[in-house]
Parts: sequence; C-alpha cells; structure tokens
Amino acid sequence: MAWIRTVSDAEATGRLAESFRAARERAGHVHGIVRAMSLAPAVLDASMALYQRIMFAPKGLSRHQREMLAVVVSQSNHCHY
Repeated sequence: MAWIRTVSDAEATGRLAESFRAARERAGHVHGIVRAMSLAPAVLDASMALYQRIMFAPKGLSRHQREMLAVVVSQSNHCHY
C-alpha cells in the first residue's frame, strides 16, 4: 500500500480549504484522490478543472455516457472511485 503525506481538513487553509469545501459539497466528504493532491493545491485545482471540462463538455458524449465510461474504467482498474 502506498503512503502519501496529505493535509488534513483542520490543517487546510486558503485555496486548499476552499477546494476541500467544494469537494464536500460535491461528494459529502473529501475523497482520497482529492486529498492525495493536497500538498499541491494548484495541481488539485487544475485536475478538478480538467475533470469538470471533460465531464460537462457540451459536445460529444452525453454526461450519462461519460459516467458509464468512468465506471467501466474504474472497475477494470479495481478502483472504487
């Protein structure tokens, strides 16, 4: 099992605290994938922006199809996300 140092909710300030708040609004808590990027808030923000642009793009696949693809890929990779 890999171990990555992360920032706790109590330690998060500024930009990172805002990213954690947004994560809790989206999912009810801060998922590990978000927390794994907590030492680099700019990377976290860029990653989330890319995800949002891909999943909510106005053209191409529907949101439903994109989510189905994400589930299939996650299942194939044995990833619970």
